[in-house]
Amino acid sequence: MAHKISDDCISCGACAETCPVSAISQGDTHYEIDPDVCIDCGACEEGCPVGAIKGE
Repeated sequence: MAHKISDDCISCGACAETCPVSAISQGDTHYEIDPDVCIDCGACEEGCPVGAIKGE
């Protein structure tokens, strides 16, 4: 089950830098996680400075 980035995202890119499989990219309004690539490791959740990422 992939993690999800909420609208609280400030588009800092910290999550994308921590993702070991490059599943995170800049979307239209904030960063987004590709659920087909995400391995659900939680590195992005730990790396988000504003707590905008949660596991589903």
